[in-house]
Amino acid sequence: MVDSRGASISAPDLCLGRPTSVRWRICAFMTVASFIAYILRTNMSVAGEPMAADLHMSHVQLGIILSGWAWGYAAFQFPGGVFGDRIGGRRAITGLALLWGTLNLLVAFVPGRDVLPIGAVIATLMVLRFLMGVAQAPLFPVIGGRMVACWFPVSGWAMPNALQNVGLTFGAAATGPLIAWLAQHTGWRNSFLLTAPLGILLAVWWWWYVRDHPSHHPAVNSAEVALIDEGRTTSVQAAPERGGWRLVIRDRQVQLITAGYFSANFVLAFFFNWLFIYLIEARGFKLLEGGWYAAIPWIGGAVGAFLGGWSCDRLWRRIGARMSCRLLGVTALMLSGVFLIGAARAVSPVWTVALLALCLAAEQFTDAIYWAAMIAVAGRQASTACGVLNTGGNLATGIVALLVPVLVDRVGWPVAVASGAGFAFIAAAIWLVTAADRQMAEVPARVEVPAVA
Repeated sequence: MVDSRGASISAPDLCLGRPTSVRWRICAFMTVASFIAYILRTNMSVAGEPMAADLHMSHVQLGIILSGWAWGYAAFQFPGGVFGDRIGGRRAITGLALLWGTLNLLVAFVPGRDVLPIGAVIATLMVLRFLMGVAQAPLFPVIGGRMVACWFPVSGWAMPNALQNVGLTFGAAATGPLIAWLAQHTGWRNSFLLTAPLGILLAVWWWWYVRDHPSHHPAVNSAEVALIDEGRTTSVQAAPERGGWRLVIRDRQVQLITAGYFSANFVLAFFFNWLFIYLIEARGFKLLEGGWYAAIPWIGGAVGAFLGGWSCDRLWRRIGARMSCRLLGVTALMLSGVFLIGAARAVSPVWTVALLALCLAAEQFTDAIYWAAMIAVAGRQASTACGVLNTGGNLATGIVALLVPVLVDRVGWPVAVASGAGFAFIAAAIWLVTAADRQMAEVPARVEVPAVA
């Protein structure tokens, strides 16, 4: 049915009035949270160059520190997802954002080599980065999994995840010039000190506006609740079943989607940990100049993330979950691998940056597809399943943090950069055997009732 302007009118509009749009304001809050989280997590990869020079650390020693975040983040994805399912996104993100700010402040006050032996300095920085990884681990399982599932209708889960990815990629883009400028003009310690309040401000803002479910928000009307619930086969908003996490980790589709995400994140992990240092050392950019050029691939990633979410939702409605995820995922990941090889072999530094931007755009195009597929498979266990997903993705981050400097020392930057292309091709192949429309069984369907004597 259409209105006087020719626009379609949905069932909720006819029965309950026009739906409010609070879900998109919640999405904006989630995007801002992603933006701030990425500034506070990628700052070390930019400040790491002047920090290593000040503390006289080698590439491998810096890699050990950088890997601390990745291991903490990866290890607590699954517990973080369960944690988010238990206490809800409002309380979880508020408390965690406070921790982000506090841990960044502590990095600024780590003693130098004049106070502690270099081994103790490295250990302290690694522990702080590990704890930052732990504190950020629940973020995307909670907002990208459970909150998206609760606040958006079926076949509308890719775009909110894509917008969160836009937030994180713009956060990473802003980190290069911002942290490089702060490190150059105020010192690397102040680059942490001056950005730490962002976490505290986010915590206050989040607690004030965000709610766990649409029905709990005072600005949401009945029509918006009906729109969000339309077409659901199971209640994703319901509390997860006890013991459901066991079904999550045993489910074949969860395992396949996680394996693909692990492989795809080998590409992202290079950008996260080593892009800035690569541009400085291998491509000859100066510190502040490198910060600006390092922003370009992340802007490409933001564009790719947005287009991926938009394309996935549209194609999902036309040809279904399975084929839309396969078609888009395989194409984008193959292109990402090709662009990465081209960047490693390029002679011109500017061409290298352009190809890296195309590579990250293609890789980030697939990110929302992975998250939407996992929500579709997991149902009410969405936060827990997305914790499993992000565990796989960030195991790759931890491996690459240590693998890249080893490869650079042994075979040089070109091979180290191009090594991620093979994993992009593996991720593309995994999509060919993944069925995003095959939902996990609910807990009662798989629980055996003991016989009564």
